[in-house]
Amino acid sequence: IISFYAKGMSVSDIEDQIKEMYDFDVSTSTISRITNAVSSEIVAWQNRPLEDLYLIVWMDGIVFKVRENSKVINKTIYLAVGLRRDGKKEVLGMWLGKNESSSFWMSVLTDIKARGVEDILITATDNLNGFTQTIRSVFPQSQTQICVVHQIRNACKYVVWKDRKSFTSDMKHIYNAPTKQAA
Repeated sequence: IISFYAKGMSVSDIEDQIKEMYDFDVSTSTISRITNAVSSEIVAWQNRPLEDLYLIVWMDGIVFKVRENSKVINKTIYLAVGLRRDGKKEVLGMWLGKNESSSFWMSVLTDIKARGVEDILITATDNLNGFTQTIRSVFPQSQTQICVVHQIRNACKYVVWKDRKSFTSDMKHIYNAPTKQAA
């Protein structure tokens, strides 16, 4: 039911689909109760308090093609994952926007701060233009590091296609090196 609802199906379409797929009757009112219960849990999760400190927070935008008003457009899910002091990763949140921009990241960081985060030691990002300055305006002590995957992708832009496999293999020796000297 939740999967169908998340895909944008109406309550009556979900009722028909479940009857067709599973030969099971479920009323539209039951479907509405289920989707409303999950929706309130989602809102509670989105607004939950966060830890005061995260060792590392990874932030990136993922672009999806979605249908809106019978047109296919790009939407960006802004994702922030934090490493807590106990060594566990936690999804801090997911936010929906039109396209990835440092101005939208400002609203994400402001939300994170409002939910209790006082400091982030290291932020790992894709080096979006203006992103580091945006992070520093909300968390001035945070050190920003460019994600290794994004660094390799960016470096590959300057390598001809036939050499990319050996180039990325050589890059592993650099980013896996124990010291700067060894790299």
